[in-house]
Amino acid sequence: MKNYFKFNLTGQKLLPVWLFYMFLFLISYICVQVRMQSFNTQPNTDPHEAMQHMSEIGGLFGITLLLMIVRYAISFFIAKMSIEDTEFKLKNFEFGGQFGEFIGMIILGFFLTIITLGIYSPWFIKKVYDFFSENTAHDSSSFKFNGKGLDLFGIITLFIVAIIFLIILFFIITIGSLNHASTSPGSIGILLLILVAIIPYLYFITKWSVNFTFKGYTIKMETKLWKSLGKIALELLLSVITLGIYSPLAYLKVYQYFAENTFAESEEKSKTFGYDMEAGSDFLFIWGQLLLSIITLGFYFPWAYCKVADRIMSKTYSEDLDMNEFAIE
Repeated sequence: MKNYFKFNLTGQKLLPVWLFYMFLFLISYICVQVRMQSFNTQPNTDPHEAMQHMSEIGGLFGITLLLMIVRYAISFFIAKMSIEDTEFKLKNFEFGGQFGEFIGMIILGFFLTIITLGIYSPWFIKKVYDFFSENTAHDSSSFKFNGKGLDLFGIITLFIVAIIFLIILFFIITIGSLNHASTSPGSIGILLLILVAIIPYLYFITKWSVNFTFKGYTIKMETKLWKSLGKIALELLLSVITLGIYSPLAYLKVYQYFAENTFAESEEKSKTFGYDMEAGSDFLFIWGQLLLSIITLGFYFPWAYCKVADRIMSKTYSEDLDMNEFAIE
């Protein structure tokens, strides 16, 4: 029997938080633009001007950091409301996380990430996952996230190394092609390779993210590597060649594929997940909500977010699986 999720959050309820976010983000963005326009990029030998130059850099960095903190702060309330208005088996999920604890974790995480030149970022991300999972409960039982910071560090490091290597190759080929009248086909090839490098990154990040314990169940995504990479590659390719028009359907198809290959296992039972897709109507519905958000300059976004989330969640289900039939596809 399929048990479906339900999303009860409304645009009207989300609107005040979204308007507050737009206001703070807009003010911070304007400050960044003003700073950048007055920013002097020419080197100065005068000590006083050099100090002023450093002050401008510090101010610009501070405002940019504030933009990021504002984004995380508002995302806390959106996440909290979204979790508490998600229903499963006639019971809403509960969220007990405190804003003060969250924003303290974010500020400390930013600080440690900066002073370690980004090395701490995987463990920072892991802490954010821990915070939301441990403070989310259903039927009085909370979740536990099992992903490791070191594993995420390895994924991100390999991706960055691959990108740097491909970029270096790109510039070498580009410089070599400057002596020729035509554009080197190798340059286009390197750009395509960079795009290809994103595919395994998306797969391993998703696999790392789906790793929880709940009520004695271990919830993990179990898929074959090459089949998964092929699925992501196909949907990404269709999105690129349609200039992004196909993107909503690409997301839904990848979502459906990963949902169907996510299992919750305990010693006695096993459950699977899935998504009942209606490709044509889902595609048109999401694009309709996106267009309404665009033409209203973002003011319609709370309703678009809630309606799209409700459509996706209401067709996402969990289903008991016979252990004798359990198999990884």
